[in-house]
Amino acid sequence: MFYSKTLANSLFKYKRKVLTHVWPSVKRFESTCPPPKILFFGTDHFSLPSLKALHKNGSHQLGVVTSFKSPANCVRVFAEQANLPLQSWPIEASHCLDYDLGIVVSFGHLIPVHLIQAFPRGMINVHASLLPRWRGAAPIIYAIMNKDAETGVSIMKIEPHHFDIGAILAQREMTIKSDILMPELHEKLAHLGADLLVDTVNNLPQRLANARLQDNTNASYAPKVTNKTAEISWATLNADDIYTRYRALYGFKNLTTSFRGKQIQLIELRLPNKQDQRLQLKPGCLSYQRPLKSLLIGCANNSQVEVLQLRVEGRKSMSAQDFNNGFLRQTKSLQFMENKQIGC
Repeated sequence: MFYSKTLANSLFKYKRKVLTHVWPSVKRFESTCPPPKILFFGTDHFSLPSLKALHKNGSHQLGVVTSFKSPANCVRVFAEQANLPLQSWPIEASHCLDYDLGIVVSFGHLIPVHLIQAFPRGMINVHASLLPRWRGAAPIIYAIMNKDAETGVSIMKIEPHHFDIGAILAQREMTIKSDILMPELHEKLAHLGADLLVDTVNNLPQRLANARLQDNTNASYAPKVTNKTAEISWATLNADDIYTRYRALYGFKNLTTSFRGKQIQLIELRLPNKQDQRLQLKPGCLSYQRPLKSLLIGCANNSQVEVLQLRVEGRKSMSAQDFNNGFLRQTKSLQFMENKQIGC
């Protein structure tokens, strides 16, 4: 699982919260053997809580592999501040010889066979889903977008040539709140994964001995999110679907449509109160609501979303009121072309 720099830079405006939910099947044991020497692979804000937790756990030896391309790489910054041995990706197998275990958390690179085999205890990974559900690059986004009631984290063995197929060492669950935004769930899962990772490392022999294979028949996939994922088809998606997609992509990509041949980004939207849905709007048709200072846009199944802030291609972000004053007053008929553009 990995994300772009845009997502990494926008996720952590939320305050860190204490996580208390524990997967019922996981018991915490006292460590029965010395901590393994660990080489950690990570690049972003999902990786960082795991690295900090391992450092606090007191591993006898902890090294870090990360990308040196971005000076703002939070993993690199912490490793330098903590005086941890630091290496730039890619590395050679000889660089792994001083370590027992490789740990990968949101690294974004397929680990080659010769590196996996260089670690006496292999390599393990923290993945932000309850595998085999949502294998791939964007499990958190797809869990919200598909209205899953729960998600969680998995610690799995890394196998050659493929992402997210290895045997499961441990899992913990978390309920997905119906109104949660992606950055909040991302942060909660990052800390839940860090806690489970330390528990796994401290009890590694037991976890490895009890690892279970994934059931491939139940696998689902969360591929990399593209711009097309953010495009709204007003005639196909109802208001709840659109709001759910907005929450899933929040902080990563804005939902998009078009108006008079220009792309429109929907920056802030919500589901309107029932008393505010008195107008009958066809899919893609909109109406400015002066008392609410918002736009109502018709969606499939005679539903509506309320837009508070948006951005017109080539312009800065603006309120719905400014959009009305600058673009709608002279137009009587407004509709999104091909059901992906506003109008009527």
